[in-house]
Order: sequence, then structure tokens, then C-alpha cells
Amino acid sequence: MFTRYSLVVTALMLPLYGASKEPAKVELNLKDMNGQKVRLRDYRGKAVVLNFWATWCGPCKAELPMLVEAAKDYESRGVVFVAVSLDDEKTKQLVPAFVSAHQISFPVWLGATGDDLAKLGLGEAVPATAFVDQDGHIMSRILGQLRQEDLKERLDWLTGDKTGTPPEPLVKHLENLHGK
Repeated sequence: MFTRYSLVVTALMLPLYGASKEPAKVELNLKDMNGQKVRLRDYRGKAVVLNFWATWCGPCKAELPMLVEAAKDYESRGVVFVAVSLDDEKTKQLVPAFVSAHQISFPVWLGATGDDLAKLGLGEAVPATAFVDQDGHIMSRILGQLRQEDLKERLDWLTGDKTGTPPEPLVKHLENLHGK
């Protein structure tokens, strides 16, 4: 009887002891502009800035020049920028011209949905940006239009020695989104 009771108690406690305290590594699987499958996990070992946007989004258009410039400054420090489009069947044909007009030289992924935003804790609107560390964990999120100081603070943290106070894990700049 004691042995059977011990086995039941041990079996019930296993999930408690087996649970990892490390947050889950984020994953995103989409297609690039050439129709090839792309996976976020392929960038492990590098810091990643995932910027979700759409061609019809005014704040997205306003923040893109800042991201293009930051990519030039931080790619040599091991940061990968990825522009993730939420354009649907009606507007995805506009993406190539948009990318060209905004001189986006970093990877552009297509086919993201509101479910992808929700899965990554990025709310329901674009623009939204996730800063992913080298181990594949989201270290910070910006909901709404990026501000230069928020971008620089997170990029410096990701590429620095990570001493001191980390950046806020969630920043909301939602006041100018789509007339809301």
C-alpha cells in the first residue's frame, strides 16, 4: 500500500518539479517574399527585431525609416531585423512596391495574422515590435509606433553586457493607431 501511494504522489508531483522556470522560446513560421518557408528559430544565437506592419498602416510607414537606419547601425553587432507583413490577400500585392519605396534591405516575411500577434503577446494592432534575445525569448514588446529612444534602449541592451536595469518588458504607444 505504501509503495502504491508513493508512486501516485510522485507521479502527481512530477509536473511541479519538471516545470521549467525559463520562459518559452518564441516561434514564428511564415514565408519570405520569394515564397520560401522561414522560421524564427533559424536566427537563434542572434538578437532579432520582429516588426509587424502592413502597407495600409500609417504609423507603420512613419516608423520604417527609423528601423531601416537602425538595421544599418546594428546588423554589424549581430542584430537581425525582420519586417513581418500582416497584409492579406487583398493588399499583399502591394508589399514589393512598399518594400522598395521604404528601402527595406532586411528580410520581409509574409502571411502573418492577428493570431501571430496574439501568440507573441503583441496585442491586436500594427505596428507592433518584439525584441527577441539570442536564446529565442522575447525580452521586450512595443505595442504601437516605435520611438527612437525605445528602439535604441532595447538594441543597446540586446547587444551589450546586460548589466543594470533591463528595458521595460512592455511599452504601449497606442494613442495614434488607425484613428483610435
